[in-house]
Amino acid sequence: MIPAAFEYHRPKDMAGVLAVLEEHGDDARVMAGGHSLIPMMKLRMADVPHLIDLQDVGGLSDIDVQSDTIRIGALVTQHDIITNDALTAVAPILREAALQIADPQVRYMGTVGGNVANGDPGNDMPGLMQCLDASFTLVGPNGERTVAAREFYEAAYMTAREDDEVLTAVVIPVPSGGYAYEKQKRKIGDYATAAAAVQLIKQGDTCVHAAIAMTNLSDTPIFSEDAGAALIGTSLDDAALKAAVAAMLNDIDPTEDNRGPIAFKKHVAGVILRRAIERAWSRA
Repeated sequence: MIPAAFEYHRPKDMAGVLAVLEEHGDDARVMAGGHSLIPMMKLRMADVPHLIDLQDVGGLSDIDVQSDTIRIGALVTQHDIITNDALTAVAPILREAALQIADPQVRYMGTVGGNVANGDPGNDMPGLMQCLDASFTLVGPNGERTVAAREFYEAAYMTAREDDEVLTAVVIPVPSGGYAYEKQKRKIGDYATAAAAVQLIKQGDTCVHAAIAMTNLSDTPIFSEDAGAALIGTSLDDAALKAAVAAMLNDIDPTEDNRGPIAFKKHVAGVILRRAIERAWSRA
């Protein structure tokens, strides 16, 4: 399909972006790479009379790796994530997840900012960022503020970002321990039927930290405190794994669609989550 008519804006700085947002209010939307927003416009799921392209705004394409934090600009692409050796050295789960997003053509243009900001429940990065306890930097007319990824998603395509704000960066504490991002999808390029991000830390043979999030199994990504708690203090025996899976299945709320009925999605979620936990534990 063809999008409805819109006016295209390409400001040179953030002040210009905010000026267009202030002038046009709900009629304006910001675009980073476009691979989340443009398909919605083509399907007439999003009516955007004024489209603001961020490509000419400086300072949004950097990856900054420090001793304790990672800062990823909103215009950093999935390809940038995959090919940045310094980032992979400290947070290999980011590369592992990015390699499973869509296909190479999309990864060359699709951005981290667009993936997390749009509120699409099928996107991969939101659940991953919840697992990693990331925070999002938002800039608006009243200045800059930070929102935790675990508090950002409110409903499908609804987030804590105000209409006059722009997501400019993702900040992640440098992760430690074992990690895994597992994804099941029908074909290359498709959204996940179910995907799981897991980060585990162990001391000796005991799990002392567990963060678990899943994607495309509710109208928001699901970070399950109960699933993580089921693993902490255990050696990840079969009983602990079953308890973690049961806790996650209690938290998700899948709906039937062309990826399968509810019972099938719950089964896939359990298989994918157990696989992710086991692989993260093997790397811890």
